[in-house]
Amino acid sequence: MSTSRQPTDRVATQASAPGINRPYVSLVDDASIFPPGNMPLPAAVSAHRAHQQAPYADIVGPFVVSDVALPELIALRPVQTLAVTVVVTGGAGALAPAVRWADGAAELELRSVEIALRDEDDLAHNARRVVAAADQLVAHGHLDADVPLAVEPPRLFGQPPSHSWHAALDELAASDLRLKFRTGGVHADDFPPASELATCIESALDRELRFKCTAGLHHALRHREHSSGFEHHGFLNVLLATRASLDGATADDAVNLLEERDAPVVKDLLRQTGEDKLVSTRRWFASFGSCSVLDPVQDLVALGLLPDLPVGAA
Repeated sequence: MSTSRQPTDRVATQASAPGINRPYVSLVDDASIFPPGNMPLPAAVSAHRAHQQAPYADIVGPFVVSDVALPELIALRPVQTLAVTVVVTGGAGALAPAVRWADGAAELELRSVEIALRDEDDLAHNARRVVAAADQLVAHGHLDADVPLAVEPPRLFGQPPSHSWHAALDELAASDLRLKFRTGGVHADDFPPASELATCIESALDRELRFKCTAGLHHALRHREHSSGFEHHGFLNVLLATRASLDGATADDAVNLLEERDAPVVKDLLRQTGEDKLVSTRRWFASFGSCSVLDPVQDLVALGLLPDLPVGAA
């Protein structure tokens, strides 16, 4: 039988610093070593420490590191314990070595783990393998039962979810794991259309699965990046679409919210929703990984959603 895993809700339990709005606590996971940021690991760790000492520190989540970079990170011997999210780059069989490595490093606090489903011919079977590997790690004391494991299903690329895709999510829901949705990347087709992201959000909520987003979600509002021409989702759009889906909105309503790019409209929708409902929404939209911590913070300040904090280069 699968081990029941109940991840800690940091948004609800962590007290925020004076002036930091509760809906944005632990919202941004520091993925600065990943593309397109590609910050060298020593510099990224140093910058993360600076973020942790900044007035906006409560907005910053764990440091995201791939399993292949763990040896280099441990060799840096951080003076203070570093809270990390470990991204497993292989399949289910790579989960145990990565978790054991992180668990055995006194310098690291394993805050969460992420892995992608690899076997697209039988996603449900692959999901069961991930669940079984995680359960074994919990049973042998290598992984705390309250450490979230986020599983990334394959992109839909604008197509309706297959039976196999839905079956995989059902397997993950039965074990109270989390989902991870890819919202961008370094190529135009890495960015899912709003309809696809809305489908993913609805599928997660239908199964009471918490989720995080990764890649391309650096700014508060949907926008077109001038240098690349890519259409980027906004993290406030995701927050509002998630809230609307929780309240029974139609798929079209969720798509419209994901596509809204007018700042006054988004701010008014946030105001109408209210802080308490936004905080409860974060139970489901847990966080997003960004190669820039400062961009999301600066956007929130510019929109007047955070106080005018001193936000400079870390």
